[in-house]
Amino acid sequence: MTERPRPRQRLRMLSPLRRRTDVQARKLRRGVYLLPSLFTMANMFCGYACIVFAMRGEFATAAPFIGFAIVLDMLDGRIARLTGATSDFGIEFDSLADVISFGVAPSILAFAWGLHPLGRLGWAAAFIFAAAAAVRLARFNIQTGSVDKRYFVGMPSPAAAAIPAATVFAYPIGFHTYTEALPALAMVIVPALLMVSTIRFRSFKTFDLQSRRSYAVLMVFAIALALLASHPEIVLASVAYLYLLSAFIGMALHRFQKRPHEATVVAIPEPEPQDPEPQEKDRRPDMPQLPDLPG
Repeated sequence: MTERPRPRQRLRMLSPLRRRTDVQARKLRRGVYLLPSLFTMANMFCGYACIVFAMRGEFATAAPFIGFAIVLDMLDGRIARLTGATSDFGIEFDSLADVISFGVAPSILAFAWGLHPLGRLGWAAAFIFAAAAAVRLARFNIQTGSVDKRYFVGMPSPAAAAIPAATVFAYPIGFHTYTEALPALAMVIVPALLMVSTIRFRSFKTFDLQSRRSYAVLMVFAIALALLASHPEIVLASVAYLYLLSAFIGMALHRFQKRPHEATVVAIPEPEPQDPEPQEKDRRPDMPQLPDLPG
């Protein structure tokens, strides 16, 4: 007498067969690459420290932490690529850290520094900056590998965060009246709109540091270091705002180069076509030959 299959065995027979490789692909890798993750963690700490000092009113101390975060953000990605330690976890962790350091921290710094006299308008403008930074980073993650590496689509969030940070560092006193605080709205609104725009900003990721350069480059670098050491407020603010304007300068130059040269063309009327006189070889044989008249 044959034995009937049990209900559990029937379900097992109806379920599709899976390969062993399919089961192993679902297993997540445990552990992270430590070296680039440490730089990302330090980047996030700088953003948190900026928020703490901004809430305490120590703006001259809070603003440089955003600059430190920008340097750390540049290093963690480069180190991950050089050491072959890139991973999906590192990409997501870096984006979350950037939202804090280049989105939340600059917005709170700008509000505590000069937007609080505006009341609701001030904190709403600061929120627009934080939201734009989050949207910019999310769009950057899905566009990786599909755009030209020489350019950023939209202003990068570290460069946008450098605008309020450099401004606060150059003028840490801040604003305390409604009329004084109105111009400070442009400090957060303009970078926020540029982050979510499609304007191309130059990227320095493809800059080759291993090729040979002229000795004059070292002198230019030395002069830049001397200016930075003597007048850091002016130099950092100038670099931040010049990068913001560089996109518009590039757009103007690109349109000027593509504009066709308009030349004055004088229309000369073409002569009307005339019927050519029949030649000897073109005359028909039945055409009578007229005798030559005497002179």
